[in-house]
Amino acid sequence: MTHEKMSRQELILVLNCGSSSIKFALFDTAKSPLPRAPVWNGKVQGIGGEQPDFGETGVAPFPVTLDETHPYRSALAMILRHMRTRLGDGHLMAVAHRVVHGGSKYSTPVRIDAAALEDLRGYIPLAPLHQPFALEAIEILLRERPDLPQIACFDTAFHYTMPQVEQMLPLPYGAWERGLRRYGFHGLSYEYLSIALPERHGDMAHGRVIAAHLGSGASLCALHGLCSQATTMGFSALDGLMMGTRTGSLDPGAVLYLMEIERLSLQEVGRILYHESGLKGVSGISADPRELLAAEADSPRARLALDLYVQRVVREVGALTSVLGGLDMLVFTAGIGEHNATLRQRICDRLAWLGIRLNAQANAAHATTLSAADSSVLVAMEPTNEEWIAARHAYRLVA
Repeated sequence: MTHEKMSRQELILVLNCGSSSIKFALFDTAKSPLPRAPVWNGKVQGIGGEQPDFGETGVAPFPVTLDETHPYRSALAMILRHMRTRLGDGHLMAVAHRVVHGGSKYSTPVRIDAAALEDLRGYIPLAPLHQPFALEAIEILLRERPDLPQIACFDTAFHYTMPQVEQMLPLPYGAWERGLRRYGFHGLSYEYLSIALPERHGDMAHGRVIAAHLGSGASLCALHGLCSQATTMGFSALDGLMMGTRTGSLDPGAVLYLMEIERLSLQEVGRILYHESGLKGVSGISADPRELLAAEADSPRARLALDLYVQRVVREVGALTSVLGGLDMLVFTAGIGEHNATLRQRICDRLAWLGIRLNAQANAAHATTLSAADSSVLVAMEPTNEEWIAARHAYRLVA
């Protein structure tokens, strides 16, 4: 991406807002079909920290100064300012937002107005790391650009195809009626795989597939016919796999113990579950598996954290394979899934009972097909593209 102004006619901006970062991507709708590569993208990270920076793909990040009172609003304004210098004669037709939780009401992308924004505020407790920040960006733009269409694309929506038995929680039935259920997350990522996998692997992708979205947050999704049948995340983004700083599945009795016996407050327990557990909490070193792999030879806790991470993935793959009645394809995606050959190898070695065999050279090279010729299950790596999915939904709603 050069710094020359773009003369595009109609553009869609995609925002993915987290607690300390905003990722952005600008897509050109003048070409058909919508190109999967953005014309401009990057992120502002370290928002609220001592030294935030602004980075565009292909350009080294540089330090920035944000308003100390309203750093998030300042970061969003910076993105919009840089974007305007690149629009040229182009026109911003819409902004698409990754919104983690759509609850039981929003099963498809929706154009945001004040009423929808108020609805979505009710789901903040279910996704506190992401939901409030996406809604803050939406609110700012609604106030400053009320004429600009904003589209919310929900991470929960892809999992509405799960049968009710997978959505139910074993609580009194009234909980279901009040919206307490297993929603599932990372839906934009899995939706992209449902498009990309058949393009690359043909009919095999329509069979029994387990997709492993392994990043700082992590989940598995069991697909059949390219639709979600089951997933490891449930009512909240704390469920399922062990993650960078989140626990994953945890005996609720342990939470009661922390509150009743150790007398921790609700806020203290929430901080532990979301920010101080997972790879970081077990290792005492880092949430980044690359750092733990470098340290494991000398740190028993680093090795234990990695072993537990692999154990939880293997355990859930086995469970979802049972739900599907077998397995035709295992696909890795997201930051760890796409780039960490060592963890892919360790996971697949533990799944040899399924007939999985990796091609070591292909795995080391991060190829899109990782399995050996004699593997009973096709093992693949597919880079995800949540931003394109969001842009695609926005274009369909406003074009």
